[in-house]
Amino acid sequence: MSEQQYHVPVLLPEALEWLDIRPDGIYIDATFGGGGHSRAIMERLGPSGHLYSFDQDEDAVRRAWADDRFTMVYSNFRYMRNFMRYYGVDHVDGILADLGVSSHHFDDASRGFSFRWEGALDMRMNRHTTSSAADILAEASPERLTEIFRLYGELSNARRLASAIVKAREQAPVDTVERLLETVRPLINPRQEKKELAMLFQALRIEVNKELDALRDFLEESLKVLSPGGRLVVITYHSLEDRLVKNFMRTGNLSGHDEKDFFGRRLSPMRTLTGRPIVASPEELEVNPRSRSAKMRVAERL
Repeated sequence: MSEQQYHVPVLLPEALEWLDIRPDGIYIDATFGGGGHSRAIMERLGPSGHLYSFDQDEDAVRRAWADDRFTMVYSNFRYMRNFMRYYGVDHVDGILADLGVSSHHFDDASRGFSFRWEGALDMRMNRHTTSSAADILAEASPERLTEIFRLYGELSNARRLASAIVKAREQAPVDTVERLLETVRPLINPRQEKKELAMLFQALRIEVNKELDALRDFLEESLKVLSPGGRLVVITYHSLEDRLVKNFMRTGNLSGHDEKDFFGRRLSPMRTLTGRPIVASPEELEVNPRSRSAKMRVAERL
């Protein structure tokens, strides 16, 4: 499978422009995925530049290449600072994170990320972790399932979906894509089936991989790793992520609360460089429809 088939990098020219890459700089691609962003960054680095790329998925890590200016880190990006300290790097000049799921994951039936294919409900980015989507559907209380669907999927019928799954699992495990679809389809609006199923699968994926917790840790770590003037570029795909990133870039903290000095001046350690989020061009949307929900925000460390 070619890199292009594995994953088409979203907002690539825009990400490179806003990273403002120096040939001798040190950069982090926090989400290696198919390697598209990483390769493009490498093309702009000189002999003394270096790129550290992170990924917790062994399929992605296997796609890494050998280069003295490149280090592949097999880890979740939430542990970014620990690994930078391990490699003797105090600060970096820019960090890129594309929070989207690789096209490969959606297209691989064995991973269970998509409702388009039959297969086991896995959804683990790191397949060495313990709980899969099937495990969560088997073990979570009705209240917890309701919370997952409502909070992470923003589904208005979250409670009814949770009740249906709990009732169904008393008869047989809800551990495959087809079994889950059979259980929830009576509660899904036929005219919005794809949208609602996508929201349901998104909710499960976020819970399985603790994505929002990892994002919070990553954002806080970025402040400790970025040099003054260093850029943080983050591409999000749903409102929960975007809200977190927007508030953090504006205030420098996860609560989104403005901290001010005696004179009322904002004390944020970051400066937002993009007022409105950057979105895909019509040309990119035509080539890569999955970029439709992408929003890119950029901030600079003060």
